[in-house]
Amino acid sequence: MAELTALESLIEMGFPRGRAEKALALTGNQGIEAAMDWLMEHEDDPDVDEPLDTPIGHILGREPTFSEQGPGSAAGEGKPILSEEKRQEQTKRMLELVAQKQREREEREAREALERERQRRKQGQELSAARQRLQEDEMRRAAEERRREKAEELAARQRVREKIERDKAERAKKYGGSVGSQPSPPASEPGPVPSSPSQEPPTKREYDQCRIQVRLPDGTSLTQTFRAREQLAAVRLYVELHRGEEPGGGQDPVQLLSGFPRRAFSEADMERPLQELGLVPSAVLIVAKKCPS
Repeated sequence: MAELTALESLIEMGFPRGRAEKALALTGNQGIEAAMDWLMEHEDDPDVDEPLDTPIGHILGREPTFSEQGPGSAAGEGKPILSEEKRQEQTKRMLELVAQKQREREEREAREALERERQRRKQGQELSAARQRLQEDEMRRAAEERRREKAEELAARQRVREKIERDKAERAKKYGGSVGSQPSPPASEPGPVPSSPSQEPPTKREYDQCRIQVRLPDGTSLTQTFRAREQLAAVRLYVELHRGEEPGGGQDPVQLLSGFPRRAFSEADMERPLQELGLVPSAVLIVAKKCPS
């Protein structure tokens, strides 16, 4: 039995004839191993089974003729005859070579998949770090805004106190010069004591701060102290920054409710001060549960 040609050997190993011929032609008929490398690398190509244009008279995968072998070839020499046992051994070696090439390819693909996973995790960590920095920047800006508003509020209160003191001084000066010309009431007739012009009528106590407790849908709560003149939007921002991650990774806008009396705060309410909304000196708010879609 004659030794198998390269084309026959590839067909014997289970490769389609068209692919085997194409692999031999594109590798310059350099042998089975080179053709197998090409077949393994281009197995998933969409055009792997398309026929390859070849010059007229050229047969893919055939052994060179005597005239093509050149003058160095011995005339009349035939191919050695192989026994069935030798042929089976040759086929076994070829199959082992195919298996080895397949293992190498699988190992390469596994390394590539591992590298892709490593890059995906790295990008996820970078995204998480960027999100953390963004949240920290937002909290820092909110804190700076609160400090600025507090400084402006203190300055405004100082100006009001100064104006009150000036008004007191002017009234004392105005009424102090005419006190001696007014007749004194008889000592035996008790009467209402006239109030001094410098005395201010009692005023309702004003709170500078308020303590807000926010109950979350999962049963937990957040507690924070805000300035009485801060807007309700500051409370919503605090809740959005400190509540936990929701299932699915989404973060919907927070809807705030008052416990008693029951009231849902609108977007217009977010611009109103806590003092104006009746949340001073303390209040309990509830985050509305997300309605199932």
